[in-house]
Amino acid sequence: MSDLLSIIKDTGDYSTQKFSKILGCSEDEIEKELEKLKTQKILLGWMPILNPSHENSSLVRAVIEVKISPEREGGFDRMALRISKFDEVESCYLMSGAYDLLVIVSGNNLKSVASFVSERLSTIQGVLSTSTHFLLRPYKEQGHILAGDNQHQGKPSVSP
Repeated sequence: MSDLLSIIKDTGDYSTQKFSKILGCSEDEIEKELEKLKTQKILLGWMPILNPSHENSSLVRAVIEVKISPEREGGFDRMALRISKFDEVESCYLMSGAYDLLVIVSGNNLKSVASFVSERLSTIQGVLSTSTHFLLRPYKEQGHILAGDNQHQGKPSVSP
């Protein structure tokens, strides 16, 4: 992994000026390296990590376990890519264990996510079953703790 990628992962920042100071090179060199990483599809994008409790959003997220029948020539790949193309799908992973795909989706409300699962996802030929789990409250996102220790003040601590 390049030094630039290490810094990006550690800082969560996207400042070519900061990168150039840390690495001791010009901002132009940083820009060229970033373009190279994008061209090679190593650096796919840049997203801020937002604390959902501070958003005035009714966004609903769900994790869906999907069992599928692998295709003769494409295995799981073609089916996973087809599912990944839906706008509602944030992430899609091939898994080992009791189900084949782990699909993370979002929608404006519970009904829209439920409709996606029942009318679009589960009706795809080759989808054998789905199990949907709605995300209720995040505690950690992308390595960042979201809930502070002071949220439960007034409650006695458990002691041995």
